[in-house]
Amino acid sequence: LMKTAYNAGVNFFDNAEVYALGESERVMGKVLKKMKWDRSTYSVSSKVYFGRGGKDQMPTQKGLNRKHVVEACEEALKRLQVDYLDLFFCHRPDKETPMSETVWTMHNLIQQGKILYWGTSEWSAQEYTEAHAVAERYNLIGPTMEQPQYNMFHRQKMEVEYSQLFKNYGMGTTIWSPLASGVLTGKYNDGIPKGTRLGIKGFEWLKENALTDERLDKVRSLAAMAEELGTTMPKLAIARTVKNPNVSTRILG
Repeated sequence: LMKTAYNAGVNFFDNAEVYALGESERVMGKVLKKMKWDRSTYSVSSKVYFGRGGKDQMPTQKGLNRKHVVEACEEALKRLQVDYLDLFFCHRPDKETPMSETVWTMHNLIQQGKILYWGTSEWSAQEYTEAHAVAERYNLIGPTMEQPQYNMFHRQKMEVEYSQLFKNYGMGTTIWSPLASGVLTGKYNDGIPKGTRLGIKGFEWLKENALTDERLDKVRSLAAMAEELGTTMPKLAIARTVKNPNVSTRILG
């Protein structure tokens, strides 16, 4: 999959410490090492906050405190088998860690050459602005990107809340779930096909949130519109996110 994507022009591979409890990054690291692509031809990211999951984690194994952020970065580098991360995201805001501590830590990681840029994921506009205020106060490197969910059903942050961030900071975005967990492909319009994500055991919570009657009615109408336009529902959904000038890149699962 990664080889097919790379050969088709995909040059950004997204990951996180919590995905498959770190196994996702190990698998990706093995591929990167095997393919021996020129490091300048692709970007790879990781995200820190949740730790590697599990209920037995200690307080120092999660969050955005300096200890966990530094250790998570080192572990991601080892799993991905790279010398540096192009992008390092704060996977969620941390209410228990001072903003200055997180900003200082990310700044130090950049100075050490372990990451090139740092950003946030699902932070509020106020939190992102606070991070920049801290960076400006201490002459540090602030966040440059955000990773929010953005699709036809989730539009508030990208189209309203973040509007001033794009103007004031030139914030970039690596949006996730442009197909709304597959709902916007139209494949769930007539039930749940065997082998699809929302039919997997353990994903009942996602199924309940994603497959509402109201959403399915909208997708059926959109599917008819896509047909009139001579395209497919997935292409229409992705094209709509690409059309937004504030979308730097969209992540396809």
